[in-house]
Amino acid sequence: MELTALPVLSHTGSLEEYVQSIGRISLLTQEEEVTLGRRLRDNNDLQAAQRMILSHLRLVVSIARQYSGYGLPHADLIQEGNIGLMKAVKRFDPERGVRLVSFAVHWIKAEIHEYILRNWRLVKIATTKAQRKLFFGLRSLKPGFGALSPAETLQVAQQLGVRPEEVSEMEVRLSGQDISLHPDSEDEEHWVSPIAYLADGHEGPRDALESLQNSTLRHEGLHQALAQLDPRSRQIITARWLQDDKAPSTLHELAGELGISAERVRQIEARALQKIRTTLLPLQA
Repeated sequence: MELTALPVLSHTGSLEEYVQSIGRISLLTQEEEVTLGRRLRDNNDLQAAQRMILSHLRLVVSIARQYSGYGLPHADLIQEGNIGLMKAVKRFDPERGVRLVSFAVHWIKAEIHEYILRNWRLVKIATTKAQRKLFFGLRSLKPGFGALSPAETLQVAQQLGVRPEEVSEMEVRLSGQDISLHPDSEDEEHWVSPIAYLADGHEGPRDALESLQNSTLRHEGLHQALAQLDPRSRQIITARWLQDDKAPSTLHELAGELGISAERVRQIEARALQKIRTTLLPLQA
C-alpha cells in the first residue's frame, strides 16, 4: 500500500485551502499515538509516521501564526514548522507517556526560530543562545513599534532575566535597517555606497600565497645562481648587490681588494649578472 500524498503548501496555492484540507484530518487518541509510535520505532513503518504527521499539521499552522509579525511569508513559516514536526515524530518515544503534541511543540518552534534568524537580516543579529532568547522574548514583550522607555526597558529586562543594557542593545539591532552595498543605478554618480569605503585594499589569501611562493622560488633560485659562479664573481655580486646592512662596494674599492682594474671588475660583474638572469628567467615566467 502506497503512502498517501501529504498536503502541499506553495506560494502559488491558497493558504486557506491548505488549512481547510488539514483541518479535515482526524486527530489521534493517545492509544493510537502509542500504537503508531511503536510501529515506527520497531518496524520503521513510514505509514505510521505519515499518519502521526498528518494529524498534527494543524498544530504547525497554529504555532506559525504566532510568528507572523516578523515580516516573513506565513507559508514559509509553516513549511519550516513541518520540518520540525517530522523531526519530532522521528524522535518520539511512545513509552514515555507524553503526548506527541507536547513533544512536537519544541521541535516546531526550534525550526521556525532557525528560519527567522537565517532570513531576518543579511547581517545576523542573534548568534548565541542567550541572544536568540532575548531576540524572540523582546519581540513578544515589546508593547509597540516605538523605542522602549527606560521604565519599559527595565521591565522587559526583569521579565527576561537579563541586564537592561542587553535589552537596549538588542532593540538597536532589531530597529536597524539593511543598507545596499552598491549604489543606486539611477544615481550612481552622486550616491556614495558602503562598498566604496568597505573595500579591502590588501591582497587576498590567494594573492598572498602566490606572492610568498614566488618570493620563495626566487630566493632559492638566487642561491642556485650564485652557487654556479666562480668565487671572484660571487664576491663581486655579493659586495655590489647583496649588502643588507651596509652600503654596496664601489668598483674602485673592489679593484683594490682583488688587485685588478675597476674596468675588469665591471666586466666580471656584467657577465655574472647575465648568468644570474639566465638562471632566474624560468622562475619569472
